[in-house]
Parts: sequence; C-alpha cells; structure tokens
Amino acid sequence: MDHPRLKRNVTSFFPEQVALALSTSSSSMWISWITGEAQIGLNVTPHDPKTVASEVWYGKESGKYTMKQNGVSVVYSQLYPFEGLWNYTSGIIHHVKIDGLEPETKYYYKCGDSSLAAMSGDSSLAAMSDELEFETFPLPAPNKYPRRIAVVGDLGLTSNTTTTIDHLIMNDPSMVLMVGDLTYANQYLTTGGKGASCYSCQFPDAPIRETFQPRWDGWGRFMEPLISRVPMMVIEGNHEIEPQAAGITFQSYSTRFSVPSKESGSNSNLYYSFDAGGIHFIMLGAYVDYNQTSAQYSWLQHDLEKVDRGVTPWLVAAWHSPWYNSYSSHYQEFECMRQEMEEILYTYRVDIVFSGHVHAYERMNRVYNYTLDPCGPVYITVGDGGNIEKVDADHADDPGKCPSPGDNIPEFGGVCHMNFSSGPAKGKFCWARQPEWSAYRESSFGHGILEMVNSTHALWTWHRNRDIYRENSHGDQIYIVRQLQSCSVQRIAG
Repeated sequence: MDHPRLKRNVTSFFPEQVALALSTSSSSMWISWITGEAQIGLNVTPHDPKTVASEVWYGKESGKYTMKQNGVSVVYSQLYPFEGLWNYTSGIIHHVKIDGLEPETKYYYKCGDSSLAAMSGDSSLAAMSDELEFETFPLPAPNKYPRRIAVVGDLGLTSNTTTTIDHLIMNDPSMVLMVGDLTYANQYLTTGGKGASCYSCQFPDAPIRETFQPRWDGWGRFMEPLISRVPMMVIEGNHEIEPQAAGITFQSYSTRFSVPSKESGSNSNLYYSFDAGGIHFIMLGAYVDYNQTSAQYSWLQHDLEKVDRGVTPWLVAAWHSPWYNSYSSHYQEFECMRQEMEEILYTYRVDIVFSGHVHAYERMNRVYNYTLDPCGPVYITVGDGGNIEKVDADHADDPGKCPSPGDNIPEFGGVCHMNFSSGPAKGKFCWARQPEWSAYRESSFGHGILEMVNSTHALWTWHRNRDIYRENSHGDQIYIVRQLQSCSVQRIAG
C-alpha cells in the first residue's frame, strides 16, 4: 500500500480517487471522488459528510468552466465487533451528476469544494482538483457507437493487475466495463498484512470474512488516471459482498460507485441498464434475488420490453458469474441463475454476455440451453484481470478434473447442478473433451476490447498480458455478427 500508485498523495480535504460513470443518456455524466482521510483501528469516528461540499465546475474550453453542478456526499463504515479486529470508516465520498451535455463533445472539469479556498486565501479553484477531461458518447443511433470498450474482471491489486491496466490503457478505450471482483479487499485481515490466495485456508479461525478496507482506497488511486477521463461501469462480484456482523453487505461497493440504477428504473444499484450510442447494456446482479418472481427479474423484463433495436441494435448483458464455463473452477456454480433467466435473454436476442469469476479466458460459440444455436448470445468470460487468487488452469473435461456435484457451491442462491440431457455428454456431469459450445479457452491474464463496426458487426479482441510489448499481437479475435433475418426478436405476450 506504500506504492506510489496506491498511497494517498493529497492533504486535507482535497479530491482524490476521481471516477466517471455514465448515466442512461449521453447528456449526463456521474463524477465521483473522495476527500478526507479514511480511519482504521479499534475505534474510529466517521467524518461528517456535510463539512465538505460536492461541486463540479465544467465547460467546453480548457480553463473556462461556464457550468457548475452540486451533488451529494456520504461516508460508510465497515465494522467488526470482534476482539482484535479493526474497524474502518471512509473518507467523504462525493457523487455529482452533471446534465445538459452535448453528444460527442469534449468537456473539461474540476471537482471539489471551492469554499475551502477561503481558508487558504487562494483563488476560487484552489481547493478543486486539477483540470480533467472527458468526451461524451454519441446519441443512441444504429450507426453511432463508442470508439472502443475495454472489458475486464477480477482485477485486484497485484503485479499482474498493473500489467493488465497498463496494457488496457495502451489500447486507448473510451469506456471500461468492469464485470465484478474489483479490489479483493476480503482476501486480507482487518489489520492488513499479507493477503491470501485462499482465505479460508490461511485464516481458518477468522470469526467473519474480514476485509482490509484501505485496499479500496488504494484501488481507487490506482485506477484514477484511467477512470477520471473515461467512464467505468461496474457490476458487483462475490468479493464485493463483504458481510458485516450486523448483516450489512455490499457497503463499500454500494457507497463508492455511481451507477444509473434509478435512471434505469431499478430499485437497486446491484442491477441497472444504460445506453452507449447504439448499444443497450444490461448489468445483472448474480448475488441478489434473480428468480422469476424477484424484483430484479420484473425489472429485467420491463427493461427489455422498452429496448428499440432500431435505435440501439446491439444488446449486451454482463454479470459476474458465468453460466457457460468449461473450467473446473466454478463449474455449474450459477446453474440456478441460468435456469431462471436464460430464456428471457434468448427471447429478446441478447447478442453478447460478459462475465468474470473464473480466473481465465473463455469464449463460447452461440449457445442456448447447452445447445449450439445461431440465435443464442456469444458468452465471454474475462475473469483474468490479475487478482491474488491466481489463474485457473484445470478444465472440467481434463482427466480426473471433473468436479463432484457437491463442489462449487455459490455464495448466493441455490444449487442446481445437473447432468447433461443431450449431446455427446448425455447423462454425464462433465464432458470428456472440450464442449462443443466452448470455442476458445486459455489460462492467461489479460483484458478484452469490443469495437462496434456497424449495426450488425462487432470486432472482439482478447489481449493477453504477455503480449503487451508485441505489436499487433493478441490471444483471440473474432467478428461477432448479428443474424437479423433468422433471429428476429420474439416479444413476450402480455
């Protein structure tokens, strides 16, 4: 945590950990940051969030900020009432939504509290951040898309993480899609020290799944050079659950990140949707009720019903835990979620699904209900961001590597492990070779880049970390083609 990219380099209540996130429209943008120093120890006292204002000054010319917007500020605490465990309370977390933005336009901005300048006797912007900039996305249209979208998951804070993000920045994305498991703060004790690749193995006597919350702050600083200029859209993973003794979960994730949940009609920031040019993104929660009687499922159905494929031709979904996975790790772990939600995504012709969780790369052929189907989505697993738990290498079809039905129990939801009912693996829990729905798989760290060519063609490229210094080198690349004639959207009656 003393690394220059992780440690706190500001004083007092000056902004740090600046991050952007999209709203549901290209005319709005969320800007978040943190002021004040977090506290950790046996006894902590939360900051009063009202003591520091939340302001964003912005405009279309460098140094000229013709618009100003105020927002909200909050703090959170992670409390462990067990002997010897440390508690944590955050700095002041600010969220400001700026509106009235023009599409495809560069804006310059500063964030902070300009009133603090009165105490320093400096200029009106002395207590604000340095000038930053971002470019808005095009309006939703079938011929307008973000230039390049980076997709990454299971990132953490390791040397492999550094390579992944440095490589990703070299590929110059205009947006980052983060598919869960961000900091791995829950691989550490509350007192810090060395983290564990297997928490339960190294800390079997821990009274609760502890976290070292300063790693969230280090992660925010590490990511700031990227996500203060391009928006990052996040969805939660299992490492964001972070239970407290009072039964509170997802406190760090829910408080630190702005997502357009209310704007998209969701009552939870664990699932939401947004547009990015001609793409409609659906971000689903694997660790909140997903069955067909749940609030999430009802929201999903309403959201899908509203999608106009003439305006946003591409429909992309993301959640943390993959449904299709041929690795031994997490094999069939979220089969219950697949059984509840796959049909509606297929009916509305979702084009691409991104997940993480498995610490490797895998791309599927178009599939529905474990059967090759030209109208099914292309499922892609990118849980290979570089985290402390290391890469997954064993395949369920390798000799002796098929998990037992009692393995891979999810941290949320039921267990629905099943033998296959058709195909070469009929009657078996695992295939004897690479499944026909698994097109490409590799146990390497990396990230992906999605580029929409037009309303029917998209270029997907997976970049291995080891290719960072090899020009025009990549691990996997494919054009994803929408089949408009044979795969029209089937709307659900009623």
